[in-house]
Amino acid sequence: MVAVALDDGAGRWLMHKRPVGKHHAGLWEFPGGKVESEEIPSLALIREIREELGIALDPAALEAAAFADGARTADGIEIVILLYTCRTWRGEPQALEGGELGWFTPFEIADLAKPPLDRKLAQHLFAGSAG
Repeated sequence: MVAVALDDGAGRWLMHKRPVGKHHAGLWEFPGGKVESEEIPSLALIREIREELGIALDPAALEAAAFADGARTADGIEIVILLYTCRTWRGEPQALEGGELGWFTPFEIADLAKPPLDRKLAQHLFAGSAG
C-alpha cells in the first residue's frame, strides 16, 4: 500500500474521508491505494492519486516520509503502508471515488478519527511539530 501527504504550503495537509460502504467508512486517511505486482511504489501512488483525486504527481516531487505496518487483511496478510510527501502537483484535488476531502493542520489531524495505520503515519510525519 502507498499513500501521500499533500502539503498546501500553508501548514495544512490533505486528508480523505472514506466513503460509506468501504472498509473504514467515515474515517480520515492519507489518500492512496494498492501497489499492483508489476508496479514500483512511487508509480503506483501516481496512478492511485490520479484515479482517486484527479491530480498529477511528479515522481521527482515525491519524498519518502514514513511507513506503518501491523494491521492484517481478513485473510491474514500483513498490511504495510509507505507514506510519501508531496508539495507540488497539477490539478485540483477532488474526491472522485466518494467520501470527502479536507485540508487540516497537524494538530487537527491528530484529532481526526483515522484507521490505525493512518494514526501511525500521522504520528511519524508530524513528530516534533507544533501539532
